[in-house]
Amino acid sequence: MTRVVPGAFHPMEARIVEALPQGKGWQFEPKWDGFRCLAFREGADVELRAKSGKPLTRYFPEIASAVARLRAKFLALDGELLIPLGNDLSFDALQMRLHPAQSRIDKLSRETPAIFMLFDILRGPDGAEFADRPLVERRKLLEELYSTFARDARFRLSPRTGQLAGAKKWLGQAGGGALDGVIAKRLDEPYRLGERAMLKIKCLRTADCVVGGFRYATGSKDIGSLLLGLYNQQGLLDHVGFTSGISDRDQPSLKKKLLRLRGGTGFTGNAPGGPSRWSTERNAQWEKLKPALVAEVRYDHVTANRFRHGTKFLRWRPDKSAAQCTFDHLCREARPAKLLQQILRK
Repeated sequence: MTRVVPGAFHPMEARIVEALPQGKGWQFEPKWDGFRCLAFREGADVELRAKSGKPLTRYFPEIASAVARLRAKFLALDGELLIPLGNDLSFDALQMRLHPAQSRIDKLSRETPAIFMLFDILRGPDGAEFADRPLVERRKLLEELYSTFARDARFRLSPRTGQLAGAKKWLGQAGGGALDGVIAKRLDEPYRLGERAMLKIKCLRTADCVVGGFRYATGSKDIGSLLLGLYNQQGLLDHVGFTSGISDRDQPSLKKKLLRLRGGTGFTGNAPGGPSRWSTERNAQWEKLKPALVAEVRYDHVTANRFRHGTKFLRWRPDKSAAQCTFDHLCREARPAKLLQQILRK
């Protein structure tokens, strides 16, 4: 029997695939744009942990208190921490919680409380371990448990479907708001601790961006990443993300191309290099470029007018002027407002 121990727990993760799996025996769920969270309870003790194992309890006291209120001596729940703002979810609000001052965290927990979107259960209220049971059984147990505390405003149950059509609908809504894609799980499989046993499918799109600057690789004079921008309504170039993964073969020609443009205005609107609560090792140093290069990149998710993840460089666009690269041309995906609002209303 697999026993779930908070300090040595490695959650099941997903590997990226290009398409939704075909055939029977799959459960599809929305992939929410939040913080993965594992909640553990043993008696009066409650722990919240990120998938990396780092503690989250102090950053989300409202969720820890909600878990402590449940009529259960034991629990191990898997889900996603989310912060609703209006008709959408705010990843920025989640990042703001990772703050050193407890007074700041407490203030934000009252002003912008999080919810815990549940999608799996590893230990029941009586201490029974469920990790070895198939998903179809775990989901039934989770739904039964959720029905006992569904009125608590801090908890939600993530939707599921076994229909490919429903999964395709969710996938089409992903990328621009609450959804980050779709997760596929085998109904007959146990919870595989530490394995990439789930499938993650994203909706990939392309955009043409101005290269407004670049960063050198750490400890090197090689190009580490290209900094991407789009012009806003005021005509200023805002930093929207980066692309990296530059091969050694392409380094010489890329260096020549960039060095000829070095010393320009760079980003005249929102610039890179600001402090990041989520990644304290972020390199704030960057080189400004004249806004002459246009790159086509592939991306999967946009939030707060930025690419949430790194993009993949596809090709240069010498046929397109920098002035044409505006936010108006960035594909604004349909946000899953109806799905999200249904869940928030309970």
